[in-house]
Amino acid sequence: MKVKDVMNPNVVFCKPDNTVREAAKILKENNISGAPILEGGELVGIISEADLLKLLIVPEKGDLWLPSPFEVIEIPIRELIGWEETKRMLSDVGSTKIEEIMTKDVHTISSEASVEEASEHMIRHRINRLPVTEDSRVVGIITRGDIIKGLAKL
Repeated sequence: MKVKDVMNPNVVFCKPDNTVREAAKILKENNISGAPILEGGELVGIISEADLLKLLIVPEKGDLWLPSPFEVIEIPIRELIGWEETKRMLSDVGSTKIEEIMTKDVHTISSEASVEEASEHMIRHRINRLPVTEDSRVVGIITRGDIIKGLAKL
């Protein structure tokens, strides 16, 4: 069985200048967990839910410290400032451009490759989808789910 037999030829994609908010909407509306990033028809990156979720990680506050009597008064103020910084950071996330967070080193596969080769490639590189390319153009996408559906038809 070849990749072209199970791939999805209707590729949902994002553009590098899409914001995180726009990309999340595209993923949600199409019920997908990732999409290639195309610019002028050329594959320039890929975005996944994992990439979007990484933006929500709040940096650690640091090591344990014991306050002096004077710092006891400052603690609530420090915590308030920290919370305000976190709120501001999270509100800015939606306007981040996809090109800033996308994976630029994209693994691809040919439509003539075997499904076994695609599966092995996904496992080896711990990825869930592969853009399918022919002559440097994206002609489809294959996911782990597509492979499983293809195997079920055997």
